[in-house]
This record gives sequence, C-alpha cells and structure tokens, in this order.
Amino acid sequence: MEQLELLPDLPAPPAAEPDRVPEIVQQIQAAPDAATAVALLRRAVRALGVDAATFTSFVRDDATLASYRSLLACDPVWGQQYASNGWCLDDPWLRYALGHVSPVRAEEIQRLTPQQRFVADAAAHFGFRGTLVVPVPTPAAQNRVGVLCLGSNDRRRFHGPDYPQLRLLARSLAMELGDWMHQHLRAEFMRAARITDDDLRLLRHQQQGHSSKVIAQALNTEAKTIDCRFQRLSLRLGAANRRAALRLAELYGLV
Repeated sequence: MEQLELLPDLPAPPAAEPDRVPEIVQQIQAAPDAATAVALLRRAVRALGVDAATFTSFVRDDATLASYRSLLACDPVWGQQYASNGWCLDDPWLRYALGHVSPVRAEEIQRLTPQQRFVADAAAHFGFRGTLVVPVPTPAAQNRVGVLCLGSNDRRRFHGPDYPQLRLLARSLAMELGDWMHQHLRAEFMRAARITDDDLRLLRHQQQGHSSKVIAQALNTEAKTIDCRFQRLSLRLGAANRRAALRLAELYGLV
C-alpha cells in the first residue's frame, strides 16, 4: 500500500448550531429518497459544526455475501475510492460497529490491522482527521448494522466541552438514519423480489415452524401447493430453500 502524506492544519468549520439538529432529525423519516436524506445529513453536519459525515448500512446475507449502502455528506471522491478499493472489508469504524453499541472517538479504537490503519489514514484526507464513530445496533446483530461517522479537519474537535452534547445529538441522528435506511432497503428488497402479502403469510408460518401440511390446512389448500409456492418464493429471493428464504426475510425486516 502507498504511503499517505501528512496533512497540513486546516481552518475550523463554521460555528455549530446544535439547537437546529433535533428539527433536522425529525425530518429524516419523511425523506422520500436518498438524495433528500443526504441533504438532511449535510444540514446536520453544518449544525453540528463538523466537516464531513458518512452513514453506512452493512448487510451480511450469509457467510460469504455482504453488501453495504452509504449516505455521503463529504467529498464524493472518498466514496469512489472506498467503493473501488473494496475498503468495506477493512473499514475499522464499520468493524467497530459490528461488535459495539457505544459511540467512540476513532483514535480510541484499539488493535487495528495495517489495512484498517491505512483506510483510517486515507479518510483523514477527506475531512476525517478527527472522527466520532456512532454504531446503530439492530436485532440482526452481526448480520446487519449501521454506523454514522462524523469527521472534522480538527483532530481535537471531539474533545471540547461540547462533546457530551455532540455525542448525544450524533446518537439521535444515527438512530434516525438507521431507521430510514432500514425502511428504504426493506421496500427496495420487497420490490425487487416482488413480495406479496401472501408471501409474507407463508414466511410467518415458516417462522413459527409450521409444516407444509399445517400451512395448507390454515390456508385451505394442499401441502404440495404450499411446497410449490415456497419454491417460487425462494427463487425470487435468491435463496436455496425455504429456511434460507426466512433468514433473508428476517434480515431485511419483512417478518
């Protein structure tokens, strides 16, 4: 990996207006699309008096497949480099969020690998010299998580007397972004797989451990019909079988 040059001192961002943050946070759930959510995140960045932010939602579909989505309120080149270099796998802040629930200053995260240190050093070139990492835990634990990263060109930004308030506001912002992203991904997943109310009823029966015979009795049909419906549903979900289909449905919050 190439060596990154040292960064010069940069001017501080405009004065924070933390009283504006709760109003911005309240608007996130109504955001109709990602562009609106990013615009609100940018407003929150200015109100918090920081220079940059990213919100990343990570989903691990199984032991080998994983994906992420990000909202970027920072230099877009950072997002391009992150994606093209596959830095999701070595992102120390995302890795922290996978195992922790408390916000933390990035410099307090211990035992980084050389690759993780490289990613953190690269982020410093895009407004993350000082960083507050705010995990958004979910019921899916290691398989689905969100993380808000607030960045500043001032390495000491998250050490001042306003840090407790900043930490609290960042946590509320992160939680709302996490809820918005989850609903967005859920709706997208349902559209892509063409999930119907009948499909959801099948999945709920599977979640309760019902056999095809029991489900057929409940739905006034035959067991072989239920098997066929599960096969078609699994195919649309890209799942190997009905148990895998249920895992995906639970992961995306369908049931």
